Amino acid sequence: MVDSRVIEEGRSIRRRRECLSCHQRYTTFERIEEGPLWVEKRSGEREVFERSKLLGGISAALKNRPISEESIETLVNELEDSLRLRGSVVKSSEIGALVLTRLRELDKVGYLRFASVHKYFEEAEDFEREVAELRVRRPEE
Repeated sequence: MVDSRVIEEGRSIRRRRECLSCHQRYTTFERIEEGPLWVEKRSGEREVFERSKLLGGISAALKNRPISEESIETLVNELEDSLRLRGSVVKSSEIGALVLTRLRELDKVGYLRFASVHKYFEEAEDFEREVAELRVRRPEE
């Protein structure tokens, strides 16, 4: 092993290693495995929380926006930590609302993109209503 560091405020370990045969270096990341977090869907069905789904949804909303992958990763880490503090079961609507709150602060276009899926926008008026709310709401709300 070349070196090992604690990252993400102690939630992960990054290890840099070297292959004994070819001497090529590579990096691995280890996260502490926590108990399962369950998501209760609108239908009442429950499924295991998948971080990759949260990351994918936020990344899609922020595609081609001036937000770094590192910032998105940090946001997802913070959201996941916040969800785990709520207990072992969290409603999908709570996840969506939490994401919208954070995206409103981070990027208004990303917020609208995510809101259009989370709130089931069907008409142009849905976007107009949401933009009007963005203009009226203050960031601290």
